[in-house]
Amino acid sequence: MTAGRRYDVAVVGAGPAGATAAVAACRAGASVLLLDRADFPRDKVCGDGIAADAFDVLDSLGVTGVADGSPPIERLRLVAPRGTEVARPLPRPAHTIPRMIFDARLVDAAVAAGATLLRHTVRTLRVEPGAVVLDGEIRARVVIGADGAGSVVRRALGHPVNPPGHLAIAIRGYGPAIGDEQLIRTTSRRWPAYAWSFPLGDGTANIGYGEVLQGTALSRPYLRERLAAMLPGAEPAGLRAHHLPLSTRRPPPGRGPVLLAGDALSLINPFTGEGIYYAVLSGALAGAAAAAGPDGAAGRYSRALHDRLGRHLRHSGVVALLSRQSRVVDAAVRAARRDGRVFHRMVDLGLGAGVLDHRTIGLIAAELLHFPHPPC
Repeated sequence: MTAGRRYDVAVVGAGPAGATAAVAACRAGASVLLLDRADFPRDKVCGDGIAADAFDVLDSLGVTGVADGSPPIERLRLVAPRGTEVARPLPRPAHTIPRMIFDARLVDAAVAAGATLLRHTVRTLRVEPGAVVLDGEIRARVVIGADGAGSVVRRALGHPVNPPGHLAIAIRGYGPAIGDEQLIRTTSRRWPAYAWSFPLGDGTANIGYGEVLQGTALSRPYLRERLAAMLPGAEPAGLRAHHLPLSTRRPPPGRGPVLLAGDALSLINPFTGEGIYYAVLSGALAGAAAAAGPDGAAGRYSRALHDRLGRHLRHSGVVALLSRQSRVVDAAVRAARRDGRVFHRMVDLGLGAGVLDHRTIGLIAAELLHFPHPPC
């Protein structure tokens, strides 16, 4: 079915970035092959939190109904490393949608838009004059690598995996919900690290724990122990772990007719670990750039990413660097507790494409000056 046909765009990986890329390319009139090693629906290790900004991208492509059956989550509670809490309404409601459901709906939307879906594990990539060849038989004018943290396409371009300090690991399962609001509880031990509980609206929640790797491998028993210590009484089942390549160490977005999107491009927010918004946005931009043809595809895509995320990524990178001192997070949570606008800025920076403003920086700095050495 594939060997004798050449596609305008081949997308490797049918997660949120890949499926959205396929939709965008199809909408632009391209013939699209969407490849994944798994059948859908399939589970994917994730926090399952979907911010409103991600739905904005999908709505712009005509992809609707993805959140059907998942009630909105109206509030977020943040707990600072030293215990200060702030709980406020989110600027816009979020949803918690298991990836088994979310990803399958996006794949269905890609197929409905005209993409050809094929179960296939891509192992090799070769750029030839006029085509990119996958596994010696699948040919496309442009290839988009949306194949996750262990991306084969990224490795084929010669980019290594993220090093320690720019790579996190998280473990998650499902269990009884801890309240009806999103909960993020940070800790100063092995900082940066936090545990979460994101309710699904049916009495259960996605519950997990993650931390930035610092050069020492972390075992599953250790991660389970930290989760149990930070969320006492939580008993999630089906615990699985995954790596998160943080946006503080990104490879180039593309080279010639080969582009990267989502986790393959290390588009994971270094402050929160959120990646779905980045995935669907980068997928949409990559799909549009690829559909316009191989000539200048990487440049078009890089410019589009810069226009939409450049300033935000600079701000989130600086925040990630500053927040390596847990007292900065303590100060930020205290400021958010005092002022709802600070809370909204922090949410937008962590879940969307927000940036910090001088007022927010000033209020956090004031908290740092007021408590130069936070009380225990």
